[in-house]
Amino acid sequence: MDQIARTPKQIGDAIRRSRRSGGTSQSETGTKAGLRQETLSKIENGNPAARIDSICDVLAALDLEFVIRQRSKEALTDIEDIF
Repeated sequence: MDQIARTPKQIGDAIRRSRRSGGTSQSETGTKAGLRQETLSKIENGNPAARIDSICDVLAALDLEFVIRQRSKEALTDIEDIF
C-alpha cells in the first residue's frame, strides 16, 4: 500500500507500520539493514538527523522503496485530515 510521507516523523511512522505488519522487531530489521537497533528507533521516531543512506538501508531490509513525484494539493488535505 502506498503511503504519503512529507516529514521525518511521517517517514518513520511509515517504516514502523511496515516493519510491524511484517512481524519483525527493530533488532531483526536493524541486523538485516546493517544498523543498530538504536539507529532504527531514531529513524522510526522521526529524528531529522537520520542519514539518508541509513533510511535507504532500512527500506531495502523491509523490501520498500522511495517514490519521488510531484506533490498533489488534494493529497496534502487528505493526509492532514488523517493526522
